[in-house]
Amino acid sequence: MTNIKTETRQFLTLFNLVTSQGQKQESVYEFEGIRAWHDFDGYTCWLAYKDVTITILFHSKFQVEFEKEETFINFSKKAARLLALA
Repeated sequence: MTNIKTETRQFLTLFNLVTSQGQKQESVYEFEGIRAWHDFDGYTCWLAYKDVTITILFHSKFQVEFEKEETFINFSKKAARLLALA
């Protein structure tokens, strides 16, 4: 991932993949261990994988939080693999 607009676009593509291919339980979708959900108006979306949470905000902004760097690396690899198939 190289710049903010590219990263945001990739996160949104992953969000769409999880919500279209995943199983829905209540208001959260899950696909291959990645969970996705959004607020009531869709302006804020979240992706989560173990201790990694990505908040996708309006105007190409996002926030990445994680406890273990190893988990973030694993998430990145999984996301890259899924995006390559999309």
